[in-house]
Amino acid sequence: MGSAGDHFSTIIGKTIKGHTCYYVREVARVGGKPKVISQRYLCKAADIEATMAGATVMSDRTRHLAFGDLAAVWSMFERLKVAEIIDEIVGLRRTDAAALKGTYIALATANRVVDRCSKRKLSGWWKNTSGDRLARLPAFALDHRRSWDAMDAIGKDQLQEIERRVVARLLEVFSVDLSGLVLDMTNFATYVDSSNDRAPIAQRGHAKQKRTDLRLVGLGLIVSTDGGIPLVSHAYGGNRPDVTQLAALVEELVARFGALAEGTEALTLVYDASQDSGSNQELIEDSPLHFVGSPPPSDHPDLLAVERDRYRAVDATPFPGLTAFETRRVVFGVERRIVVTHSENLRAKQDRGSEQALSKACRQLSALAARLAGGKTALLTDPWVEISNTRTFFTATTS
Repeated sequence: MGSAGDHFSTIIGKTIKGHTCYYVREVARVGGKPKVISQRYLCKAADIEATMAGATVMSDRTRHLAFGDLAAVWSMFERLKVAEIIDEIVGLRRTDAAALKGTYIALATANRVVDRCSKRKLSGWWKNTSGDRLARLPAFALDHRRSWDAMDAIGKDQLQEIERRVVARLLEVFSVDLSGLVLDMTNFATYVDSSNDRAPIAQRGHAKQKRTDLRLVGLGLIVSTDGGIPLVSHAYGGNRPDVTQLAALVEELVARFGALAEGTEALTLVYDASQDSGSNQELIEDSPLHFVGSPPPSDHPDLLAVERDRYRAVDATPFPGLTAFETRRVVFGVERRIVVTHSENLRAKQDRGSEQALSKACRQLSALAARLAGGKTALLTDPWVEISNTRTFFTATTS
């Protein structure tokens, strides 16, 4: 028997179908009481006898447990002190709790990275991994209700503080280059029931995944160009336009890293046309950040009409087929440097997309014509109404 504080292990024997089999049982003190947290099969008594006699013993069965991916994720959590940070901010567990809140959140996050499943299936997934060597958890600790309780214990402000502390730790450990930052926003369809009023962030809105039947949650994210490391996140209601959420991300970014931007390190934020507005531009210019925006091409039709010979290749090695020219234009009342680019690769992909959309529309029109010719379809409205309901969209491109 081995012992280490509140955790110890022992070898026990069980008689199964007339044979004595041995197991390693690990026991830990949970809520002041000893609990079995792991039990692993070793071998039969005859196998031990044969081994002691110098014979080679071949096991009649094996059990395969996932290890590498989970161990890699868990080691990263330990380096970043994720569970410790959560527990410091949220508070320690009750004496009758099966595990710390930070451990539950780390467990759920590891599952999302390695092999995502529902909370109800979490315990089944954990049993098929070597997880009990990474975190000592009794079987009852993996009940899905306990995971939900741990998540419910974290408030919005606490969640933001956790992110700040984890990111600060990440920068300390890995020295991420923050000179280049990229911002983007999107939304995700959820399966939150329409009658569920406990998740007000899930709302109906413009579904980018085309799931207009589901409630949406918006997410804004700022990542570094050095490794694509997430640095700032912002969740918002699915019924809110992206352009209204940029201020929250920029203000948090400046709060965390503004001192760097005001010092010797230049932080450049890159964002696309969906965040363009006069107020957003004013906010960014009042901050210590440098920026690269993307005004809608439709706002500058004269630039789209520029002759092709004015374009010059950017760099054929990292950006094959990309050409550009530089000029100046007034944007939001200020004269700015404008770089107009043309990607031959993107144009070719757009052409293929347009051809596919056109082919699909032609097939649908042919099918409709055949139905009409057969006299099996009674049109009660204009035939173009039925065509429009096929949800076929066309993209116009210029060569």
